[in-house]
Amino acid sequence: MGIFQRFEKSVEGAVNGVFARAFKGDVQPVEIAARLQRELDAEAKLMSRDKRLVPNDFTVELSPHDHDKLAPYASTLTRELADELRSHAGDRGYVFSGPIRIDLALDERLPTGRFTVSSEAVAGVEVPEAPARTPQPEPRPSVSADDREDRDDRRGRTVPPAGRTGRGTTTLVLEVNGMRHPLQAPGLVIGRGTDADLRINDPGISRRHAEIRVDAEGPGSLDIVDLGSTNGITVDGHKVRHATLREGSRIEIGTTRMLVHDPSAR
Repeated sequence: MGIFQRFEKSVEGAVNGVFARAFKGDVQPVEIAARLQRELDAEAKLMSRDKRLVPNDFTVELSPHDHDKLAPYASTLTRELADELRSHAGDRGYVFSGPIRIDLALDERLPTGRFTVSSEAVAGVEVPEAPARTPQPEPRPSVSADDREDRDDRRGRTVPPAGRTGRGTTTLVLEVNGMRHPLQAPGLVIGRGTDADLRINDPGISRRHAEIRVDAEGPGSLDIVDLGSTNGITVDGHKVRHATLREGSRIEIGTTRMLVHDPSAR
C-alpha cells in the first residue's frame, strides 16, 4: 500500500469515512499531503553533509467552499498531515527546526478545488529557568528624577539617554519568533546547547553561537559577539564577528531572525 493510500485510509478511519465522502470532487487530503511533501523537497537547505533543514510552519490557503468543508476536520487533518511530513522527512534525512504547525486559511480569491501552500522554518525558542540570584545590598534612599538631574548637572555628569535606565539595564528587548527577551546586564548567550541562556532549536546555530553583552557599568550599551560559531552572525545585512546593537538592529543567526527594539516606543 502506497504512502498516499495509507494516508487516505488513516484519515478515513479517523472520521468514520465521512471525510472521504464529503470531499469527493473538492480538494482531497491526499492532494494537500503531496503538496506539502513537495514543499519540503523544494525548500530543503543543506546544513551539513547529511543534514538538510526543511520548513516546519505551513499555511494552506483554500477557497471558501473547500475551507468550509475542511474546517470541521482541521484538527484531525493537520495531525495526520504532520505525521506524514515526519515520515517523509525521516526517509529523506530532513531536519525540522521546531514543531510542525499547519494552518488552514481562507483565500476568497481561490476557486473551488484550488489551494496554495506557503512555508517557513521557524525555530523553537526556549529560555532556561534563571538560577537563584545572589542577595543584593540594601538600596540607597530613592532620589527623585528632578533632584538626580540637578545633582548630575552640578557634578558635570551625563544623564542616561532616553530609552536607557542606567546601571546595565535598558528598555530594549530581543524579539525572536514573536517572543520578547529583556536585554539586561550582563547579557545572554544564544545557542542550541543546554547551557545557552536563550536556546534556539535551529540546526544552523552552534551550541554556543553568540553572546549579547550589556555593559554593567555604562548606560546599558549593547554589543553582540560571535563565540566561534560555524555559520557566523549577520547584523543589519552585514556578516560580522562583533557589532554594536541599537534600537532597530536586525540579527540573523542560522535561519533565525531577531530584532532589537523598544516595546514602549511609539
